[in-house]
Amino acid sequence: MSSFVEEMRWRGMVHDVMPGTEELLEKEQVSGYIGFDPTADSLGVGNLVQIMTLVHFQRAGHKPIALVGGATGMVGDPSGKSQERNLLDLQTLEENLQKQKTQLEKFLDFHSESNAAEIVNNYDWFREFSFLGFIREVGKHMSINYMLAKDSVKSRLEQGMSFTEFSYQLIQGYDFHHLWKEKGVKLQMGGSDQWGNITTGTELIRRMSGGEAFALTTPLIKKSDGTKFGKSEGGNIWLAPEKTSPYKFYQFWLNAADEDAGGFLRIFSLKNRKEIEDLEKEHEQAPHLRILQKALAEEVTERVHGQDALDKAIRSSQILFGKATEEMLRELNTEELLDIFEGVPQFEVSRSFLSEGLPIIELLAERTQIFSSKGEARKMLQANGVALNKIKAAPDQTVSPSDLLNERLLLVQKGKKNYFLITFN
Repeated sequence: MSSFVEEMRWRGMVHDVMPGTEELLEKEQVSGYIGFDPTADSLGVGNLVQIMTLVHFQRAGHKPIALVGGATGMVGDPSGKSQERNLLDLQTLEENLQKQKTQLEKFLDFHSESNAAEIVNNYDWFREFSFLGFIREVGKHMSINYMLAKDSVKSRLEQGMSFTEFSYQLIQGYDFHHLWKEKGVKLQMGGSDQWGNITTGTELIRRMSGGEAFALTTPLIKKSDGTKFGKSEGGNIWLAPEKTSPYKFYQFWLNAADEDAGGFLRIFSLKNRKEIEDLEKEHEQAPHLRILQKALAEEVTERVHGQDALDKAIRSSQILFGKATEEMLRELNTEELLDIFEGVPQFEVSRSFLSEGLPIIELLAERTQIFSSKGEARKMLQANGVALNKIKAAPDQTVSPSDLLNERLLLVQKGKKNYFLITFN
């Protein structure tokens, strides 16, 4: 077995390790788990750090377990949160769990003969646990002083914290005890904000059963500009294509700052150290080619969405930022075109104007405000500065229904970089 902790260290993915963890992992095959919050119907790129932790754990010969918190999702983890979460009903949580399972299966090997990944749901062992039973069997082993000392609790005491959230660390701690007892799990991993909850679990295992367990956490990822990783101007970047299109997902990674790209490649790629260092050298010599960003965007997009979606995302990028053809535009459906050109100015024009052919100058200067006057439009057309669907337009040209993409859209390019999208209704 390769060294899991050593692999994680050079990738910059180790924040805290409990003493004895590394020795345990070198000595035997270990079952380890990470918990995932099921309060959304998709995992986001913020979850990818923990998913990749499990991937590296499995590649090092150990057995990864993903715990989806059907029970803890009904309570809400206070770690890193400034206010209490809304609690979800059981049916919504179950639907979210199933969608997240499908996403995890794209990364982990659930069919290995030696160390197949598993998914467990803590609702399965909490559903029959009564409140009185829990405080008798579990609560008595933890002092209030111990629980109050946790950073996730201390940071919330001044503004108030419900008993529901206060109890979260006990519930997560019991998860670890249950998995230690029933599945021989000796290691829990997670983000650095989970250290308090994880060590509560190791302490509960010691106090309840006299056992020993271990902990490892990863750093919280921040971008060089100080903004939170995993978000864009439009909000969270999700793994589900219906929530974040493959094109936008690809663009998220492609737009990584040079200062971040090398670190992101170490965390989110399976490329080895030499491959990454070679790419960094290439990038230094020609940063304008964005070699690191392209390698990162292609690998992660292909893993999450598949090769076909990646190919389409690359073509879409070429349409917006590089050389493209009308044929490439016509390969995309309306939704994909609207997605690519979401940020460009858009106009709506009545389809009735096309019945006898709409003069292009009238379209550009009167039916839309792409040009402020017919004279300005004519001058730009005469200079070959206007294209319709990537084809240069002439001043005497008319627009007809056959020119439209998917029978309703027309892409206008003014100069090299200015795009406009016209929808005919």
